[in-house]
Amino acid sequence: MIKILVAIKQVASLDEDFELSDDGRDVSADFHVFDLNEWDHYALEEAMRLKEGAHGDIEIVVATVGPESADDELRKCLAKGADRAVRIWSDALADADPVAIARVLAALARKEVPDMIFAGVQASDHAYGVTGMALAGLIDWPHAAVVAGLDYAPGAKTATARRELEGGAYATVEVQCPAVLTIQLGINTPRYASLRGIKQAAQRPIETLTPHELGLAAGETGAAGSLSRIRRVYVPAAGRAQMIEGTPAEQAACLAELIKEFRGEAK
Repeated sequence: MIKILVAIKQVASLDEDFELSDDGRDVSADFHVFDLNEWDHYALEEAMRLKEGAHGDIEIVVATVGPESADDELRKCLAKGADRAVRIWSDALADADPVAIARVLAALARKEVPDMIFAGVQASDHAYGVTGMALAGLIDWPHAAVVAGLDYAPGAKTATARRELEGGAYATVEVQCPAVLTIQLGINTPRYASLRGIKQAAQRPIETLTPHELGLAAGETGAAGSLSRIRRVYVPAAGRAQMIEGTPAEQAACLAELIKEFRGEAK
């Protein structure tokens, strides 16, 4: 049986009106609207397609590092066809950065021993794009980022990934397996969960673990295991815009005057 571990994240989106927390380091939790990270839909779908192509000889395990509320996102994955769901959490993880999260996922990977690990390229809330690649480094696996196309036969020793680069360019690379792949939007068309799947997922168990149960020391988790921290969150000051009318020559002359004014130069 081939096992694919799919790392997912519960992300927070905001309405137009929100308030910052008292410590000034985040948006107040009262204004968070939670959902499954957009990129993770595509990572799960890619795993599901491999499973269907292998006629069920693949086990898909979805995992997240998050509080109890993240069970909702795990159940969405179970409703789409994932076989098992695992959530890792303790209060010590509250201030974990992406590298500290990757440490937890790496410990889970050592326990689960998957044949491949899929994750989204980035999360829609913070957009770091770090966790998947940090995970690969921590378990010393080959990796490919921003995968927009995949040719992989479950159990094969290599996989061919089509990576999206900057400026609309692409590169095709071959990676040794097992490997960590971060999946890009558009690689497939994610399915919707059926009503039957949603009802069944509501009754299925979610495995819960703590970092300690995965063998992680206190210094490896949360803020202690992080390489960065958020000092302050703030709303940037609003700028102002001005439309420059006229011919190209008149626009250029006006722009030159505006630059001089901005620099404090005399006319």
